[in-house]
Amino acid sequence: MVEKMGLQPLQAIIPQSAAKGLSASEVTDQFGSFLSDAITKLNTQQQQVDQLNEQFAKGEISDVHQLIIASEKASLGLELTVQLRNKVIDAYQEVMRMQV
Repeated sequence: MVEKMGLQPLQAIIPQSAAKGLSASEVTDQFGSFLSDAITKLNTQQQQVDQLNEQFAKGEISDVHQLIIASEKASLGLELTVQLRNKVIDAYQEVMRMQV
């Protein structure tokens, strides 16, 4: 699903980074741009759904299927984003519990 949204999968970033000999800060920058791109795409999907809802309310759209499909895509994208955030928070908390 991530590739369909036009995003490069995270698994593809890590091996490429190691093969290119990138530093940790460069990998961090790539990860940051990956997250930023994903959030931008999610925001675009949400805006499209809002626009379709408005058009439907005005009676400009007669095909409800378009609206439902766009709405479900945006909903799934938001759910994925929330789950990723939860996993990152869990990983951070686990690292913070480690004893040095």
